[in-house]
Formats: sequence, C-alpha cells, structure tokens
Amino acid sequence: MARLAGVSAQTVSRVARGEANVAQHTREKVLTAMASVQYRPNRAARALRTGRFGVIGLLTQHIWRTGEAYTSDGVVDEAAKLGYSVSLVQVHNPMSADVHQAVARLSQQEIDGLVIVQAGLASSEHLALPEGLAVASADLGSNAYPLVVSDHQQGVRAAVHHLLALGHPTVHHITGASDSRSAHRRQRLWEDALREAGAPIPAPIPGDWTAHSGYEAGIRIADRREVSAVFAANDEVALGLIRAFTERGIGVPDEISVVGYDGIELAEFSAPPLTTVRQDFHRVGTAMVQLIHQQLTSELAASQVIVPTELIVRSSTGPWRPRG
Repeated sequence: MARLAGVSAQTVSRVARGEANVAQHTREKVLTAMASVQYRPNRAARALRTGRFGVIGLLTQHIWRTGEAYTSDGVVDEAAKLGYSVSLVQVHNPMSADVHQAVARLSQQEIDGLVIVQAGLASSEHLALPEGLAVASADLGSNAYPLVVSDHQQGVRAAVHHLLALGHPTVHHITGASDSRSAHRRQRLWEDALREAGAPIPAPIPGDWTAHSGYEAGIRIADRREVSAVFAANDEVALGLIRAFTERGIGVPDEISVVGYDGIELAEFSAPPLTTVRQDFHRVGTAMVQLIHQQLTSELAASQVIVPTELIVRSSTGPWRPRG
C-alpha cells in the first residue's frame, strides 16, 4: 500500500487508524491507493498487534435530549481526532437488566473504553462494568470512575442570586425529569441557594425537560400572584413556560422573570430572549474521551474534571414589581 501511494508504511498506518497528523493531500493519495485495491483495515489483526480495537463505547439514556445529543457530539468529535470510532448504545432504564445487556453488547463489539453520557439514577453498582475497562462518566453518582461534570453549583447559584438581586422575594423552580440525576442536583442546589440567601423555599413544580411540561406548569402557576421569578431546569422548559405566560396575558419580565438552563442556541432567539445558564456540553464530551485515552495510554488521568458554567443575562429577567 505504501508503494502504491508513494509514502511510508507509517503514513499508511496513520491514515488507516484515522489519525489527524497527516497532510490532506497525502491522506487522499493513501485513500485512493486503498480504494484501488479495495483495502480494508483488519481490526482483529490490529488488535492482536496493539492490544486495542480503536473503539470507544458510548452509553446514554435518551439521545434525543439536548444535553445528551450535544455531549455525544463532543464524544464523537474528540474520538475521531484521537483515532477512535464510537459505538453507541441507548438504555431507557439503566437500573434494569437493560444496562447489563447493553454493556454486554458493547463488550462483544470489542471496545477499549466506555463513555457514560447519561445513566439516569443508576450507580456504578447497577452498571456492573467489567473490571479493568477504561471508563469516564458525566453522570454517575459515585467516584468509582473518572467524572466530567459541569459546575452546576456555580450555575444554579448564579441564576438564583441574579433573580434575588433584582428584588424578587424568592425564586420558584420547575424541575427536570424525575429519573435524572442532573435534575435532582439542580433542585437541591436551587434549595441551597435560597436557604443561603434566607429566602423562602417554595414547593418545586414538577417538569420533565420538555417544553410541553414547562407550558403545563406555566398554565398552573400563571394566576398565582406570589410567583414573580422562575428558574426552569432547562431552556426547553423555560420556553414552554414563557409561551404559557404569553397566552395568559402575563408579561415576561414585567410581571414574571424567567431563567433557563443549558444555553441552547434557540434561547437567544425566543421572545423575549432568554436569560440562561450556559453549559459547555461539547467540552464535557471531549474531556471524557481524553480521560479514556489517558487511561489507555498509561497517562495519569484526572479523577474529576469540572467544566465551568456561565450566566447569560438577556431580556427575560427584570426588577421585581408587585403583581396587582
């Protein structure tokens, strides 16, 4: 293959592994040579030689959810840069036999490591992963494996303090899904922030990450005069909430201020533009792959990586005014 392409055997090997450190014109020569003889890399032979398969498993719960999709995108991008392919398995109920079957399927596909984007309320004990498998997680509630987490404490506190600083007596909260560890964490941090500020802690309003749940919550609380500020568990919930308020003739932020969470692109173009806490989902995904790579190459891997969050103040929040 090297003779056909007029390059070194090492260059052919780098192209076959999908590594990035090859000039584009050189890569095209190698790929053309491969196509001319219908060459396909032999993964089994490569694994016998290197002890690795060049595949990272990705375990998630609901890939259609915004955070999981964006984080998975970061996983795929970073894996490609480091020469890995990605095998994805979606598990709807991580605390059931489903997860064991999923991990078994991934293991049968010969993976070098496993990235856990979302595992619901499952712990490392529920997952029962094979001993010695390189693992990185964004979601497990234990320190059994290296973790990459957004700084939710920073983000939730910033959201609550922003609303209190505008004069609102307290901040109501619409939660995320009941089977989500992230939703539980944000609710707990919201309570902590209000408690630290000496503000009343209202009963949380159930949601499920969807705009529809935010809309339904908005219809229920629209006529409650004590509600002047709402922190929604994510931006979709916040956008549904704003629509409900608009339909009921309640001004945002003139009568009720709303803060979302995640920082999705659509939030900037809502009416009014949504104040939100931005998470860097892509960075969480790339950091997990880097942790896997470090474990596989015997580099010193961090036990935890914390990715900062940022409060983005827009037009959906304003000073407190008593509702008539």
